[in-house]
Amino acid sequence: MLRYLTVAVIFPLFLLSTTAIRSLPETNGVNYIESPEYRNGDQCSGEVTIHVAMTLDFNYLRGSVAAVHSILKHTSCPENLYLHFIASGSKSPRPGELTRIVKTIFPSLNFTVYSFDDRVVKNLISYSVREALEDPLNYARTYLADILDPSVTRVVYLDSDVIIVDDIQKLWSVSLTGSTGI
Repeated sequence: MLRYLTVAVIFPLFLLSTTAIRSLPETNGVNYIESPEYRNGDQCSGEVTIHVAMTLDFNYLRGSVAAVHSILKHTSCPENLYLHFIASGSKSPRPGELTRIVKTIFPSLNFTVYSFDDRVVKNLISYSVREALEDPLNYARTYLADILDPSVTRVVYLDSDVIIVDDIQKLWSVSLTGSTGI
């Protein structure tokens, strides 16, 4: 049975530096800062879960951390967010280690790190001018319907170098009825 998933894709705009509460232990030569705990405002209900997906690997971990921090900082209902990180099953750090890193940086974040099997796309990739496009993880977004839990029927996909400067709920609330999707 073919399963469809509605995906909204956000591409990179610009990168800002972020600051938070305290430094964490060094991870693979990089220091991270623990994010403050973000809580829902009085206007929030727990009825709507906003699903956000991103790829996650060590090369772009700083960008992913900044992107997640920007989402949390600007959303009015951060406890209604659920992040779905897609990580390569063959690269280091492995999904389990990335789970530990994200949990250390964002202790109150609801998320799952999924393992993506690079072999699914490895032989389908043409060599390109941009070396980054040869990384199988770049194509994981195409397989979100197969990777994510079947109960997730809609997701906003963000590149790891995106900074969100407004409430992601506004994007989530855009009706895609009648749209062909992405």
